Amino acid sequence: MVPGFLTRAVAVLLGREGRSLHLKAAGGATVVLVLVMLGGAWAVTAAEEGAHGANLTSYPQGLWWSIETATTVGYGDFYPVTLWGRVVGAVVMVVGITTYGMVTAALATWFVGREERRRDHTHRLREETRALHERFDRIERMLAGERGGAD
Repeated sequence: MVPGFLTRAVAVLLGREGRSLHLKAAGGATVVLVLVMLGGAWAVTAAEEGAHGANLTSYPQGLWWSIETATTVGYGDFYPVTLWGRVVGAVVMVVGITTYGMVTAALATWFVGREERRRDHTHRLREETRALHERFDRIERMLAGERGGAD
């Protein structure tokens, strides 16, 4: 069930024709982040199992910690006490920060591209309007010349 869902999610995020590279990269990074958060929750729970002072003792706690860590919220209610738990935490942090940076960059690129398209369209309209004015001016001169020659 999960592999089919995951395959469809990846296809939706990455597979659309015409989707720009920055959006595909942000979608791919988001998929990786979700996998790292889910895997990180399992890994930190396993690393912390039986450790003195461990407070990450169940998968739900590990998942909450993983989400906090990836989003850089870090409430401090759960934290790893073992070396391997902290290594997992570092991976979750780096992947989370990278993903949010990529998603932010993709959104910024989309906004900038949208504004550039609007400006290009406005520029084309101005050029077409200028060309029409020139044609009207030529027609007016031609008509004025014909009227002037008939008088």
